[in-house]
Amino acid sequence: MPVQPEPARFPGGETSMQRVLAQPAGGPTVLRIVLGTHLRRLREASGITREAAGHAIRGSHAKISRLELGRVGYKERDVADLLTLYGVHDQKRREEFLTLARRANEPGWWHKYSDVLPNWLETLLGLEEAAAVIRTYEVQFVPGLLQTADYARAVVRLGHPAAPVPEVDRRVDLRMRRQELLGRRDGPKLWAVIDEAALRRPLGGREVMRGQLRHLLSFADDPRVTIQIAPFAIGGLAAAGGPVTILRFLEPDLPDIVYLEQLTSALYLDKRAEVESYVVVMDRLCAAAETHDRSMRFLTDLLAES
Repeated sequence: MPVQPEPARFPGGETSMQRVLAQPAGGPTVLRIVLGTHLRRLREASGITREAAGHAIRGSHAKISRLELGRVGYKERDVADLLTLYGVHDQKRREEFLTLARRANEPGWWHKYSDVLPNWLETLLGLEEAAAVIRTYEVQFVPGLLQTADYARAVVRLGHPAAPVPEVDRRVDLRMRRQELLGRRDGPKLWAVIDEAALRRPLGGREVMRGQLRHLLSFADDPRVTIQIAPFAIGGLAAAGGPVTILRFLEPDLPDIVYLEQLTSALYLDKRAEVESYVVVMDRLCAAAETHDRSMRFLTDLLAES
């Protein structure tokens, strides 16, 4: 039976798993990813294949892959069986894993919006809650975290033209609730690059767009929000293919993640090479766009024109 290495500890003596249990920012999404990361490390240290691990929990290698990526919930029995397979017999350490599994199955605040929330978006909400820095580039719309309720309503109606008013209201409420993380003392820093096209398009009408521009200007002196406008004058952009969001975390068991939203789904990239490619693109975008101060002047001028 392989001897499992002792988990790394922080200066205070706690393990990374103990830290995330004590400060579970991000809710079940982050807890599932952290638990999956630890289980993957144990499996690899034991020299056990995904196929063998899947067989041990009456599943397949695909199930193990989903568990290790934090894409699905955990059954305590499965976690217990995997720990036994990986040679983890210390009761205190096993209980940490099982506690994490239980907590990872608890619903997040967004659970009450499940009637209007696609599964692929739930992951993003949890990651935003846990992120230290969110970098985003938008081509067609103002970023969701910076939208006013009226502007968000226009965006929702564009994407769901046949939705009844109560459903539209629910979707707008979800977006407004999502934005509350920017007001938290421990909330993330938001760094947004917005294409001029998104600001020139009068979504919702003139007054709605004027309200949205004023809302963006309200972040002029917010040290945790950086807004850069990418004007038409700079020509082609490195990420002309579409919007990109990069989430960065302080928790060492959470890799940087790239979020790419599509019409009816989304991609989450966490392989280092892929993430680094998008970071380079984002850096180029930020270097080409106007600075925060110049962007505020740009918005002021655009508001005066509208």
